[in-house]
Amino acid sequence: MNILALDCATKTGWATLVDGIITTGTQDFSKRRGESNGMLFLRFNKWLHDMKNMLPSGETFGVVYYEKAHHRGGAATEIGVGLATRVMEYATSIGAEYMGVATGSLKKFATGSGGASKDDMMAAFEKATGRKPIDDNEADAYWILRLAMQEVGA
Repeated sequence: MNILALDCATKTGWATLVDGIITTGTQDFSKRRGESNGMLFLRFNKWLHDMKNMLPSGETFGVVYYEKAHHRGGAATEIGVGLATRVMEYATSIGAEYMGVATGSLKKFATGSGGASKDDMMAAFEKATGRKPIDDNEADAYWILRLAMQEVGA
């Protein structure tokens, strides 16, 4: 089963499992001067649909996992919730199941502590992969993918 895992934010971390191979990275959706959040969402939607180019012809993602948005209020919440909503919409449009992962659960899975720091998550990534992550977003996406793999038996 092909899996897409996302740590949604202005700088989104992503990880895929395609034909047994894990690939990870980040994508920057930072707003440009004068842009609304809507432009960020449009670029995110396009990028999500372009992710199909990582798949062999005719295949799709069977499941999409993402880190649940935090509700802190303000612009960060608007963007986080907006991106999560678009992930759900994308998964539905391709016939995939989707699952949100709570931050504390993800941290506990990766490090053994639900209160792990960003540095702890990046250190766990480096220990597991043998390389430094681009940033904490890539590390989180990797661990979301590993959790998804465990849960769906991939």
